[in-house]
Amino acid sequence: MIRENIEEVERKVKDSCRKAGRISDEITLMAVSKTMPVLFLREAYEAGIRDFGENRVQELMDKIPQMPDDVRWHMIGHLQRNKVKYIIDKVAMIHSVDSLRLAEEISLEAAKRDLVVDILVEVNIAGEESKYGVTAEEASSLVEKIAKLPALRVQGLMAIAPFTENPEENRPYFQKMKKLCVDIGEKNIDNGNMTVLSMGMSGDYTVAVEEGATCIRVGTGIFGAR
Repeated sequence: MIRENIEEVERKVKDSCRKAGRISDEITLMAVSKTMPVLFLREAYEAGIRDFGENRVQELMDKIPQMPDDVRWHMIGHLQRNKVKYIIDKVAMIHSVDSLRLAEEISLEAAKRDLVVDILVEVNIAGEESKYGVTAEEASSLVEKIAKLPALRVQGLMAIAPFTENPEENRPYFQKMKKLCVDIGEKNIDNGNMTVLSMGMSGDYTVAVEEGATCIRVGTGIFGAR
């Protein structure tokens, strides 16, 4: 079932890319594996998935040794500063950097281990009180400040759009994120690459791809309801 779900997601991504005049190779499909048993992750892996997203540090740490070494792990949940040291050398990217203080902690821990860590700045694009992230207005300034820190690379932006039954309702938010990404990129900030735009989840990834997402985070659409 998981393999069939992945094939369906990939088919829809290709359809969205055709509509938008994009190439599907530009899109990273990440399986959001939080709360899912390792057995399910292995099925996804066998179906070709290599990027897995986790929300909680402890769960991430538990799963890493149970999966093949070529898995690329992504931290996509809110990250507390005191937990950074546990994952700093284990993740391909941290998507949820929402403050300068968190970025400073990542920089400090990465430098201690002679690492360079890829991060995304999280933007609360809809201004929802229940979500983390900086405002769209604050994003550029935060990128500039974080980009000056050693031992990390700002690779782009991440956003979680509102939950909605109709994915079209999130199109304006995805358009705003794409524009923000382009605008920040045009500032040519040293160490402030805007090559990754992580947005779109199970309910709205097709629209996100049409509007410029380079990474989509799909959980339910791959593994089924939690």
